[in-house]
Amino acid sequence: MRRAAMKILLRGARVVDPAGGLTGERDLLVEGDRIAAVERDLGYVHAPALDLAGRVVVPGLIDLHVHLRDPGLTEKEDIASGGRSAAAGGFTSIVCMPNTDPPIDSAEVVQYVRERAAEEAPVNVYVAGAITRGLKGRELSDLESLAAAGVVLFTDDGEAVMKADLMLKAMYRAKELDVPVAPHCEDADLAGDGVMNDGPLARRLGLPGIPAVAEEVMVARDLVLAKATGARVHITHLSTAGSLELVRAARSQGVRVTCDVTPHHLVLTEEAVAELAANAKMYPPLRTEADVAALRAGLRDGSIDAIATDHAPHTPAEKARGCLEAPKGIVGLETALALCLDRLVHAGVLSLAELVRKMSVNPARIIGLPCPGIVPGAPADFTVIDLNHRWRVDASRFASKGRNSPFHGWELRGKPVLTMVGGRIVYHEPNYWPEALSTVTRTAGEGW
Repeated sequence: MRRAAMKILLRGARVVDPAGGLTGERDLLVEGDRIAAVERDLGYVHAPALDLAGRVVVPGLIDLHVHLRDPGLTEKEDIASGGRSAAAGGFTSIVCMPNTDPPIDSAEVVQYVRERAAEEAPVNVYVAGAITRGLKGRELSDLESLAAAGVVLFTDDGEAVMKADLMLKAMYRAKELDVPVAPHCEDADLAGDGVMNDGPLARRLGLPGIPAVAEEVMVARDLVLAKATGARVHITHLSTAGSLELVRAARSQGVRVTCDVTPHHLVLTEEAVAELAANAKMYPPLRTEADVAALRAGLRDGSIDAIATDHAPHTPAEKARGCLEAPKGIVGLETALALCLDRLVHAGVLSLAELVRKMSVNPARIIGLPCPGIVPGAPADFTVIDLNHRWRVDASRFASKGRNSPFHGWELRGKPVLTMVGGRIVYHEPNYWPEALSTVTRTAGEGW
């Protein structure tokens, strides 16, 4: 059970708040579930204090694309383990996908997930509802009841809605309900039984490929439908240079489109399949160096709005089946921020403020949440980062049940070291903090 939040003073942090325009060293006072004060020097405060000198505080990270596997697939992940994994990765809010068993295609299942999350998850859990009943692509779910139950996205993630007339109806209804549609853009006929990017490497490895056009055809179709209906559409896990160009063109024509990209599509190419086999199998597949370069350019110029993990845990036995038979997907919650710090911020691809915009401010805007910020009165949801903390990824120590990570053994620079949600410390980096943190958590009440 969650413990009550209490009063905590955080001294000397470097605050980076791109929405509020605040950058600089500040003291933060948290009372209850809110930020009570943000000042250069708060002086003496009767509260347990934690020295954050040398660390950065940013608005809590928000992941738009997480598979929690509950209900029905909890051998892979559950709401509690997925929530702990999110907290360890610096995320304060996540959106869970509907491809569960049963799928999240009714208000009753939405309510189940929300109730379980309120009891078990240390982070805020928002729910995405299925576009079609059973994710089968044949008839629409009751989108009105899903919206009334509080879903923040409509998606059949993992399955494309192949019937254009059905997707058109979905977008018209979503427009009326003011809920964005996040289509899984992969033409099932063009993708076939492919397991990696189509090209010379796939042929050399003897593996069936998925061509870039399998994604691009569906991106183009859904952008045309979005233009016709006026619906908000969010293209998730965009992976090709061609898809990005389609998004740019649609946006220039007034289409209400946003998009996200995963960290793995920003730091890995199809070459990883030759080394890592099933731990590099994901849909959309890892693409070419040219695609990675184009996606990074899209982040820099603002064409790509957000970074989302597509956290997809599977059991070791499932991933041991090899590329042809293993399920698609990798875990990503506990490596996403660190990868982006190491390979994007430290490499000069993005500033820290722009990364926070892609991982906090813009995701909130996309799903209609209040803009997160480090200001008095705002929810005390934030992430503390050590930009120079060097560490080695050890998948065996993940809070997630999933171990299917292509980043096991990577040495990274930068890491979330403390996560606060609603005034509660829900994660702190083991063996990192001095004894002072123990005093704070004993006095102020640690979240879990």
